Amino acid sequence: MNARTLFLSPRVTATGHALADAARGRAMHVEVLREWRVPEEWRAAEGATLYAGPLFADAVAAELGLGLLEAAPDWLARLPCELTHREIEFSTVAEARQLRRPAFVKPPNDKSFPASVYPDGSRLPGPDAVDDGTPVLVSDIVTFAVEYRLFLLDGEVRTGSRYLTRGELDVGPLDEDPREAEVLDFAGRLASQHLPSAVVVDVGLLSEGSEGSEWAVVEANAAWASGHYACDPVAALDVVLRAARPEGEFGSADRVFLRPLPEVVRD
Repeated sequence: MNARTLFLSPRVTATGHALADAARGRAMHVEVLREWRVPEEWRAAEGATLYAGPLFADAVAAELGLGLLEAAPDWLARLPCELTHREIEFSTVAEARQLRRPAFVKPPNDKSFPASVYPDGSRLPGPDAVDDGTPVLVSDIVTFAVEYRLFLLDGEVRTGSRYLTRGELDVGPLDEDPREAEVLDFAGRLASQHLPSAVVVDVGLLSEGSEGSEWAVVEANAAWASGHYACDPVAALDVVLRAARPEGEFGSADRVFLRPLPEVVRD
């Protein structure tokens, strides 16, 4: 583990700083990439790992020799209704533009346009801004009373944090939250739901009136791009190290969850 190097994007976030401190505590190297390319001396660095947003990761991961785990883009739509408590469809943005009802629409694994409630499909970005074939998740609108972020490793919650209450930022460690046992119990139901070995899942308690007060999955996120809120950064780093590592280290069970990366084009 000591040979690993944690690479960060030029814009280091609070989570980036926290993970960097955790990495240095393990005698790991930490390097900030100042440009959207990898200097020659760091290409295919032995034991590399990465914390960055999806666009930056796409630009540098292949040059670092990394594979990046993420949930399948249609994972949320394939979950049984008792885990989501809403209808969710995996579609394309072109099809979503035909919607004539309000819906929550988001790209599954990137930020090609804002995830939001759209009054109808005409309010989505046009083809000049987002390609017609861009995959999207189209969801019924529900309201969460409280939401939690969970860093999962091999189906086990390694660390968690509350992050929203009634739509407002409300950050606190899961192990100090009165609903910890309920959150962990619900998270245990996700172990058989075809997730990568290292991933972040957000879950929440639905407000009264949204199919009653039930626990539901909000979404899945890539560990290498997720904010940690009040999660333990040392435990979160364990998940990031598994989710972003040299491509050759992934076994067959995880290879199906590797993010497709652009081909490396070098001068």
